[in-house]
Amino acid sequence: MEGGGAQYNPRTVEEVFRDFKGRRAGMIKALTTDVEEFYQQSDPEKENLCLYGFPSEQWEVNLPAEEVPPELPEPALGINFARDGMQEKDWLSLVAVHSDAWLLSVAFYFGARFGFDKADRKRLFNMINELPTIFEVVTGAAKKQGKEKSSVSNHSSNKSKSNSKAREPQAKLSKASQPKDEEEGMDEEDEEEHGDTLCGACGENYASDEFWICCDACEKWFHGKCVKITPARAEHIKQYKCPSCSNKRARP
Repeated sequence: MEGGGAQYNPRTVEEVFRDFKGRRAGMIKALTTDVEEFYQQSDPEKENLCLYGFPSEQWEVNLPAEEVPPELPEPALGINFARDGMQEKDWLSLVAVHSDAWLLSVAFYFGARFGFDKADRKRLFNMINELPTIFEVVTGAAKKQGKEKSSVSNHSSNKSKSNSKAREPQAKLSKASQPKDEEEGMDEEDEEEHGDTLCGACGENYASDEFWICCDACEKWFHGKCVKITPARAEHIKQYKCPSCSNKRARP
């Protein structure tokens, strides 16, 4: 299977974590920005299908590996069979939960295969645990958690943020005219205000040097690069809808 990892074996904690992040990013794409394509490929009329995430941040819906035992742990089998038997959001949440379990099994498979000791396993888990799960990203729970953490200290900033559709961080816009000390202070303040905001596509945290845009339908925030929107293009969008909201339609 292309990109499946048969010839790629990360051997250090950092390499395994990088592998985990790449596979995770690919699966998040399938369940968010590429959800329409993922839905179409998960045809219940086909045989048992699995959702694979690759270290290259790509995803694929395909049949399970033929070799027994497989080179890597296999994802949940037959995700396509449940597609039409439940609400789409519930089906996506179910796939997300199984995807989280698969990512952990692959990461700790590498850990066992290459002899990670107790300290290595703990460090790997702590690195993974700093990221929101795929389930949290897909259901919006990660965003809610971020809001709860910052609701007291950042109430005013969250209010102003919800009134603007797209933003280039203030520090970035004004760097040319600001003294160095003041410029650094603004970067730190911007990070503190919005540091708990998570991208609805990749699940990564806000950074002051990146362009973000908010979906007017689901109110999730996205990196411009994740949804292919530039600051110049955002200026001409009256009401932005993310790929997931744009693709929503009545299902048979």
